[in-house]
Amino acid sequence: MTAPQAARRPTGTRTVDGLVVGASELARLYAEQTPGSAPAYQRIKDLVSRQIVSGHWREGEALPSENQFVESLGLSRMTVNRALRELSADGLLRRVMGVGTFVARRKGSSALVEVHNIADEIRGRGHRYEARVLSLREELPDPEISAQLGLDGRRSAFRSRVVHFEDGAAVQLEDRYVHPDFAPGYLDQDFTQRTPFTFLSEVAPLGKGEHIVEAVLPSAEECEILGVSPAEPCLLIQRRTWSRDAVVSVARLLHPGSRYRLEGTFAAH
Repeated sequence: MTAPQAARRPTGTRTVDGLVVGASELARLYAEQTPGSAPAYQRIKDLVSRQIVSGHWREGEALPSENQFVESLGLSRMTVNRALRELSADGLLRRVMGVGTFVARRKGSSALVEVHNIADEIRGRGHRYEARVLSLREELPDPEISAQLGLDGRRSAFRSRVVHFEDGAAVQLEDRYVHPDFAPGYLDQDFTQRTPFTFLSEVAPLGKGEHIVEAVLPSAEECEILGVSPAEPCLLIQRRTWSRDAVVSVARLLHPGSRYRLEGTFAAH
């Protein structure tokens, strides 16, 4: 094999675009990196970065596994893990626990430092808040959501779909999956009276949150729910929240671009 090649292959219970890279090819690519005093983890980072920048390893593709790097390069798992972890922190890779490591999508993002209750935000502006519950049930999530929640793929999660309104206009479609162990009684709540965020804050106090922000076009169903045209850009926030060390919920928050914006303040250190 003279260059990495993309192929279709199964990973766990789903099929993804993966990279088929032989042991000798991986070793050759590693040998081409900066020799001498450069530590091994840096040489792995250089290898992966160059393959991504050159376009040989494409957005969304799964990288060779940690085991493949360890066995092909004769390095420790700690060294390989450090390299992949730092590349993830740099935004080049996306790691999904129990699924694999992927070349990250190159999309702009904005850092959000706080998680707020949308009802409080709307009322704080002096506007009228309302909510409509589209669905509230228990169901089996797809493999990626299961992995993010730390479920084994055979367990169900709680799912709620709620539309939030400001002065009668839909400003957010919230699609949330919740780990059932941390939110007993979730399916019994009236989310027209209080938001899922409020309930979860009571039963599983927020420890930390993670946001991924991107611009997307709505689907036909989302256009109907939000009352927007198919050509209107929307702001999508994908949010994970933890209580202590456990992921409690994974949410997809979709906002019409003409009705919603993100803002915040920061201080220099």
